[in-house]
Amino acid sequence: MEIRINKFLSDAGVCSRREADRQLLAGNVTIDNVPAKPGDKVVEGQLVCYCGNPVVQDEKKILLAFHKPAGIVCTTQKRETNNVIDYIGYPKRIYPVGRLDKDSEGLLLLTNNGDIVNKMMRSGNMHEKEYIVTVNRPVTDYFLRGLAGGVPLVELGVTTRKCSVKKTGKNEFKIILTQGYNRQIRRMCEYFGYRVKKLVRIRIMNIELKDLETGTYREVAGREYQKLMQLLQDSSNAPVRAGDGKRSDFPENKRQKAGYKNRNGRKKRTD
Repeated sequence: MEIRINKFLSDAGVCSRREADRQLLAGNVTIDNVPAKPGDKVVEGQLVCYCGNPVVQDEKKILLAFHKPAGIVCTTQKRETNNVIDYIGYPKRIYPVGRLDKDSEGLLLLTNNGDIVNKMMRSGNMHEKEYIVTVNRPVTDYFLRGLAGGVPLVELGVTTRKCSVKKTGKNEFKIILTQGYNRQIRRMCEYFGYRVKKLVRIRIMNIELKDLETGTYREVAGREYQKLMQLLQDSSNAPVRAGDGKRSDFPENKRQKAGYKNRNGRKKRTD
């Protein structure tokens, strides 16, 4: 049976399909000692090498729930001294399911199963991720309604989906998203003049952080794993693409008129 080379690498736990395509373009993958390219297929018995090392598919699928501390970076790149892979030190090759920015903490999943990555993280599948957020000043009803109704992220040229938001403390709220734009919650808060002081992800779909200690991980197995597979059953496993969302909600002319100031010095909103 033939299998696309990016899926072969993903199933073997080398990297995600998206990263595999980048590595193929970089010339780091060969099939029977011939440089491979995106779209190539592998059949049983062929020798696949990544950076000169033979790739062997691991039959056991691994899924870990990790309580990421602030300061750890969700990357497999060894040049990043605080990368999550070295921090965990897991004996088999795994990689993060999506990202949690360096300043944030909480639940991060890691796996060697590329299909799970694509099904869980693709925005169109509408899977929930839940966060507890602490901000620098009191949470108001106006602020909560604004977050829930959809926020234009000027720097990215998108408007966030409507979402569930609930106040949980004077300066704290809980938010459930079905998207994962870069630093999305921080950008949403900045739009209303708030600054995030602490951000903790407490749930991804049915996988919860609960009392998992910071810096530790556990295996997702048993009923919890079975439930996750049921939830993913009808999800698309097409490779995740950057900017998976509707940019037409916030077209270029509106971005220019919004007057929102980002880190590059654009004018700040006054409303």
